[in-house]
Amino acid sequence: MSDKQDKDAKPAKGKGMLVKAVLGVVLVAAGGGGTFALVQSGVVGGGKKHVREDNQPKLVRKGEEDPYAPKAEGKEGEAPADIDGEGGSEFRTSYYNFTEDFTSNLKNSSALVQISIACSTRRDGRVLMWVRKHELAIRSEILVVLADTPEEDAFTPEGKERLQKRLAGAINKVLTQTEGFGGVDAVYFKSFLVQ
Repeated sequence: MSDKQDKDAKPAKGKGMLVKAVLGVVLVAAGGGGTFALVQSGVVGGGKKHVREDNQPKLVRKGEEDPYAPKAEGKEGEAPADIDGEGGSEFRTSYYNFTEDFTSNLKNSSALVQISIACSTRRDGRVLMWVRKHELAIRSEILVVLADTPEEDAFTPEGKERLQKRLAGAINKVLTQTEGFGGVDAVYFKSFLVQ
C-alpha cells in the first residue's frame, strides 16, 4: 500500500512543480511589462518625456522673416527684398512656377488640354522646397487629374475652378504622403489650351 501512495504522490509533485514554474514565468513577464510601462510613461528613469517638436510649416505674416525662405541670389546695390502691401491677407503669399507645361487627354474625349500652372502657399518656405523636391511625383498626379477631367470642365469658368481645386488637392496629396504636410493653398493657370 505504501508503494501505491508513493506512485500517487509523484505525479502530484510533478504537477506542483509545473504550476510553480508557469507561475514564475508569468510573474517575471508581468514585472517586466510593468517596468517597461513605467519607463515609457516617465514615472521611472529620470522622468524625461520625449516631446516631439511641431515641425510643420507655419503661416508667415507679412513683415515677418521666413526662416526657410530661399536665399536671394543678388548682388549688392540691386533691388531690395519684397515689400508687402498693407491690405488684403495678413499672411505673405509665395508662389512656385512649374517650368514645364502639362499635356493630357480629357476624360472620354479625343480633345487634348495643355496647361501651364503655378501654385501658392501662405506657409513658410518648406512647402515650396517640398514642391520642388517632389515635382516628379506631383507632375504624375497632376496628369492623372487632367486625364480624369471631363471636356465640359475645360470650357466653363466653374469647371476650371473645380479643376484648380482638384489640382491643389493633388499637390497636397503628394506632399502629405511624402512629407506629412500639404500646405499648397491654390493653383493658378498661366496658360490653358484645349485642342
